[in-house]
Amino acid sequence: MPLPKAELHLHIEGTLEPELAFMLAARNGVELPYPDTEALRKAYQFEDLQSFLNLYYELMAVLRTEQDFDDLADAYLSRAAAQGVRHAEIFFDPQAHLARGVSMGTVVEGLWRALGRSVHSHGISTRLIMCFLRDDSAESAMATLEAAKPYLDRITGIGLDSAEVGHPPVKFREVYEAAAGLGLRRVAHAGEEGPPEYITEALDLLGVERVDHGLRCMEDPELVERLVRERIPLTLCPLSNVRLRAVDVLADHPLPAMIEAGLLCTVNSDDPAYFGGYVADNYHAVRDTLGLSREQMRELARNSFLASFLEDDEELRARYLAEVAAYEFG
Repeated sequence: MPLPKAELHLHIEGTLEPELAFMLAARNGVELPYPDTEALRKAYQFEDLQSFLNLYYELMAVLRTEQDFDDLADAYLSRAAAQGVRHAEIFFDPQAHLARGVSMGTVVEGLWRALGRSVHSHGISTRLIMCFLRDDSAESAMATLEAAKPYLDRITGIGLDSAEVGHPPVKFREVYEAAAGLGLRRVAHAGEEGPPEYITEALDLLGVERVDHGLRCMEDPELVERLVRERIPLTLCPLSNVRLRAVDVLADHPLPAMIEAGLLCTVNSDDPAYFGGYVADNYHAVRDTLGLSREQMRELARNSFLASFLEDDEELRARYLAEVAAYEFG
């Protein structure tokens, strides 16, 4: 039985496996520029974040209907359950779909079909986090927030993703203030390819409660002290960092030093179809390559529930934490 865990950094569009992509393409009459699943899987080799994003957005063309988004989310939840996930806070990118003529309602209702039955079907509680594309305009982000208003009973929070460098958090200050006014939780990608200053900006100007990635905080000792003091969770994605060249090889990953520094680290899969592993695969990789102890693995799992947006159900959080505490490693 896998270690019970929450997944807090997961882009649902990044769970699109080649087999499902071809199935949806056939259903929707979309022609993919690859002859078969093997050729597509070979394309999942990236030089950097941008080369990944190019393919990521290209493949979204197969997602058209509520059923497509339901199938996508259900496929992820099925895999996640097998990897010990008990709670998942799932990112989605509405602007990438709106730009293709797919409505906000189609995306949210489709995802919610799968999420709404997830506890019963997969034993996984869920939250939905709407991300803004940082390489799009602040005006587009504000319009997206407006379009989401009829669905805020299903959306727990907002995030910020896509190409980081050259798009500092300050660009989205107003939309984050508006989201806070609507009672939405706030996270943002910062310090993956961007500098440590982006993490500070996300905290000070966007009011984020969790930092997605954040590994470059280690370049700024004062920032590390602050993150430890304020107990700001970091949602690290080790296999993603290697695939996108944020670190050269997994053995160079700063996770052990981050744990040693007292940071509230969590391990997640990011875009697992593209990056060679779901969340338990990331746990196993850091255990085997970085030599993490069983208690450090337990700490990562415990942190994942402590960092979850479960304030509306503390009884559930306590139950998950008890599962982690009682887990016996094989």
